[in-house]
Amino acid sequence: MHSEGRPIRLMLVDDHPVVRKGTRELLDGEADLSVVGEVGSGEEAIVMARELLPDVILMDVSMPGMNGIEATKAIKAERPQQNVLVLTSYDDDAYIFALLEAGAAGYLLKNASEDELLGAVRAVAAGESALHPSVARKVLERFSATSGGMGSGTAALDTLSPRELEVLRIAATGRTNKEIARDLDISPRTVQVHLANIFSKLDVGSRTEAVLIGIKRGWVNPNDLG
Repeated sequence: MHSEGRPIRLMLVDDHPVVRKGTRELLDGEADLSVVGEVGSGEEAIVMARELLPDVILMDVSMPGMNGIEATKAIKAERPQQNVLVLTSYDDDAYIFALLEAGAAGYLLKNASEDELLGAVRAVAAGESALHPSVARKVLERFSATSGGMGSGTAALDTLSPRELEVLRIAATGRTNKEIARDLDISPRTVQVHLANIFSKLDVGSRTEAVLIGIKRGWVNPNDLG
């Protein structure tokens, strides 16, 4: 997760220069955000991500050569805790689930408002989920249909502590860190520590990835997804 006290470092990946320019201007206009690099292809994205180690990569899907799905897989293979926020025009199930399987932390459509984009960037940097509402519904439907339901949690406790499992299950409901803190009567900082430990143990970079792993392993009830 992004360290507090410094701007969130962003990298843009989109093959349309005009789109990159507009996105950069919006993001750089925020005091807590800084675009540190931009590229127009998946191949270039892998190289630049390795060099710059940004907090969040905004990734397009359809690009000449290597597409956003392949680039995300390659980047996550090298740096599992790298956060990738997909920003695309494609609201297609095949793209959505391929990118989430590849390790994307969030999926936002390009028709999102400026506030939605800024909120998604900050959420992903903080390790929170950032899924467009229509995408979240698709995720819920997909995993509700394929998951066998929530297991006993015994296997989970071989990996996570009881408190970490509790935090993961509440995180699956879509609650923010502050809301989780209030539910558990702990500080937001303690929630961040628990989430950081969860991400480290599961070798992921975002809440989205952690929740999906929890669902697949039967630790989290897909019907709890917000």
